Amino acid sequence: MLNFKISLIFFVLILGFVFLSLYQVRALTIPAHQTSNGSIGLQGTIPSPPPSQGATIATPVTGTSFTNMPVNVNGLCPNNLLIKIFSNNVFIGAINCQNGSYNIPVDLFSGQNDLVAIDYNNLDESGPDSNSVIVNYNNIQLAKFGSVVSLTSNDAERGSNPGSTLTWPFNLNGGVGPYAVSIDWGDGSPAELLSEKFAGQFSVNHVYSKAGIYNVVVRATDSNHTQAFLEVVAVVNGAVINLNQKKSTNQSQLVSNQKPQIIWWPIIILVPLIFITFWIGGRHQMYVLRRQLEKQREELQNNKN
Repeated sequence: MLNFKISLIFFVLILGFVFLSLYQVRALTIPAHQTSNGSIGLQGTIPSPPPSQGATIATPVTGTSFTNMPVNVNGLCPNNLLIKIFSNNVFIGAINCQNGSYNIPVDLFSGQNDLVAIDYNNLDESGPDSNSVIVNYNNIQLAKFGSVVSLTSNDAERGSNPGSTLTWPFNLNGGVGPYAVSIDWGDGSPAELLSEKFAGQFSVNHVYSKAGIYNVVVRATDSNHTQAFLEVVAVVNGAVINLNQKKSTNQSQLVSNQKPQIIWWPIIILVPLIFITFWIGGRHQMYVLRRQLEKQREELQNNKN
């Protein structure tokens, strides 16, 4: 009887495990970021080691002199990394590496410029410095007006979600106001034009409709027609769900994304185990009963003798 109870307990434990295995599992969902205009954008950062391979500067070459801006800087780079260009340790432009190379127009400082290209991963970790290229810029406008406009930004790259507003701060320095500023957002939309009366920081806003990586080109011209140029990179996060539909439709989509799933493989494995358990328990019980009968028979034989 004791063995039967043990088999019964074992059966109950297995049955409990089956019910736990059949517990409804919600489909895996990635946390979404809800934007103010009613869109959901997926965003995240995948950890990765810093770049081990640096970019190079192929042109211009050391010793070149320039009198006109902007100057094209190009070279080789690890694919899909952000390439930042520095002159005299000051950021002057950024572009995303595509197909193993880059080509970016930049503004130089008057006089000597020590150019270096550095690649960055999605965690803003830098790779090795490129070869250093020393060039000179003979700024005719500086000689004529004594002060020329320059354009800088603390951010080489900024991100947003499709349908949300991307705000980008820039700095105007030097020159004589007022300033005419144009921004080409790189998505095929008309260039944005604005006027700034004074030098200093200003911010521009834009809404991208599609995910992607966009080269943003900013130009500034002062009242003396001296010009400044800066190129940066806008990253718009991936796939979105348009919530500008009927509320009921959105709710049904959200419910369908969380449709429960049932795991069936434990049943397939455990059902045969249940039958095997009962078979073993029954065999053991029969063995115990047979032993008890034999023992009783021996006792009767001994009593007769």
